[in-house]
Amino acid sequence: MAGRFSLLEEELSCPVCTEIFRDPVVLKCSHSFCKACLQKYWEQKGSRECPVCRRKSSMEQPFPNLSLRNTCEAFLKERSQRATAGSEELCSLHSEKLKLFCLEDQIPICAICQTSKKHENHKLRPVQEAAEEYKEKLRTALAPLQEKLKAFNEVKLVCDQTAEHIKSQAQRTERQIKMEFEKLQQFLKMKRQPG
Repeated sequence: MAGRFSLLEEELSCPVCTEIFRDPVVLKCSHSFCKACLQKYWEQKGSRECPVCRRKSSMEQPFPNLSLRNTCEAFLKERSQRATAGSEELCSLHSEKLKLFCLEDQIPICAICQTSKKHENHKLRPVQEAAEEYKEKLRTALAPLQEKLKAFNEVKLVCDQTAEHIKSQAQRTERQIKMEFEKLQQFLKMKRQPG
């Protein structure tokens, strides 16, 4: 089934961007392209020719390929439903389940990717095994961080309490100084008065 989808995906891919067609248009030579890809190609080339067969196009605006657009939308919808239906993610290239983890590239791959040139001679692990290894590494790395966080929170609490204590002492001292200053002012006022 996955092979059928990868062949279908190939047929539904724009020859310019190699992605599933977006807003496909068709030329008189019967080749189809994403509308944006074709316009960009024509701008870069400076002439209106087919990117595949190089045949000159007399059309100012190519025809929309409605049938191809509908087919692409249906394909993308079905692929999305298949991907969300299973809890496992699918390979974007082969629509296969990602069952292996490439240790060199640090990515999950499917069984078909395993045999590709890109992952040739790479060390691989089953996804579950790799996940357990990484969970253990995270737990090991997390333990000292949790201890540091606990110690930090304890120190912060003491600092906050100390800061509150210093603040209240400063306010008390300020009140006392004001009271003493007022007493001094009254005393000086009384000394200045004749009598």
